Amino acid sequence: MTTARAARVPVSVEERWEQFHRWGPYALLALSTVVSALSVDAFGMTRSAQYTAGALVVLAVVLQLCRGRVGRGRPLHEREPSAAGLVYYGLRTVIAFLLTWLNPLFAIYAVLGYFDSGHLLPERAVRAGLLVHAVIMAGSQSGGLPPGGLLQWVLFAGLLLLNGSLTLVFAHLSRRESEVAAERSATITELEQANARLEQALEENAGLHAQLLVQAREAGVADERRRLAAEIHDTIAQGLTGIIAQLQVVTATSDPELAREHLTRAAALARHSLGEARRSVRNLGPAALDHDTLAEALKKAVAEWSDRTGVRAGFTVTGTEEPLHDEVAATLLRIAQEALANTARHAAADRAGVTLSYMGHEITLDVRDDGRGFDPLVLRPRSGSNGFGLDGMRARAERIAGTVTVESEVGGGTAVSARVPLVRHAGADRHPDRRR
Repeated sequence: MTTARAARVPVSVEERWEQFHRWGPYALLALSTVVSALSVDAFGMTRSAQYTAGALVVLAVVLQLCRGRVGRGRPLHEREPSAAGLVYYGLRTVIAFLLTWLNPLFAIYAVLGYFDSGHLLPERAVRAGLLVHAVIMAGSQSGGLPPGGLLQWVLFAGLLLLNGSLTLVFAHLSRRESEVAAERSATITELEQANARLEQALEENAGLHAQLLVQAREAGVADERRRLAAEIHDTIAQGLTGIIAQLQVVTATSDPELAREHLTRAAALARHSLGEARRSVRNLGPAALDHDTLAEALKKAVAEWSDRTGVRAGFTVTGTEEPLHDEVAATLLRIAQEALANTARHAAADRAGVTLSYMGHEITLDVRDDGRGFDPLVLRPRSGSNGFGLDGMRARAERIAGTVTVESEVGGGTAVSARVPLVRHAGADRHPDRRR
């Protein structure tokens, strides 16, 4: 069970190198000692040389034990060259050199210098350490140190050149690998920082998103309040104004027939205002547009207003009439109703006129009267009886990317002009002559 569990746990390259640097020196020292002991006679080691080699082996073991205690702690790839590492590398190199001098086969142990010079020595001393080990290896490969004759010296020189070249190449590759590892580490650090910044940005965006949702909800509530306020003003308020006017006539007359006629008008206005109020709450279009086009609805509205107020009023259509989008038609009808209500309430006019003009990509609505007028540059205080009408008309027009302009002068009448984009009804292309 333990073996199966261990087999499932992957071992990284860094962990394998940790194991090699911890136990490899003992294994290579033991192997070189055994091989050298078996070749004592082949290399003519004297008794004193054998004792010296044994003492050096014991010293190498002690050195390795000390290194094992000092080197514990941080992983190998995270360690920086230190004075202790430099001392350990130098002493081990001296022991390996002396052992190889006594028996060339101890070069098996000396080969360790090729593997750990990169993390034990400072960068400027790596090449020197590798060249020293190149000398040890070349001496072992040429038959032992010191060379015994000219041929052995030549062989030693050639092997030293070969080993030195290889060590320099390996040192260059090792340095490049270290640089790549450093760059990779820096890249990983930058990515981690970028990820941290991204997470922070995501958290900030989440907060901003929540804030925007709250603001959008508040804006939606405010917009709905404005819509209901405008609808109430255009329906209930105007209806109540008309009812009051009819009731005032009833209270001022002694003619029963005339009183009955105005009471009937007041009841009709009350029913109409109630229906419009319900439609406003449900966000529906005006009832006048249920079965009539905008032009027909405006014509009836102007006639009813003229009959109710006693002011002569006319309605004119210019251009080619086209089916309009529900929102466009409702907006222009409400603006016309509000402009006529303002005329009845404030202008004391004798005549009024409403013109609806189809002008290609735009449609305009003009409401004129010959009443007392006013100065548009004078800011009128908003109250329960004035001020909301003009603001409401402008707000309605702006909601569909339109504008409302007012031209007036004291004693010269008033003209209200609404200009909005001409957006056709959804079925206009398939049924160009279709009426509502």
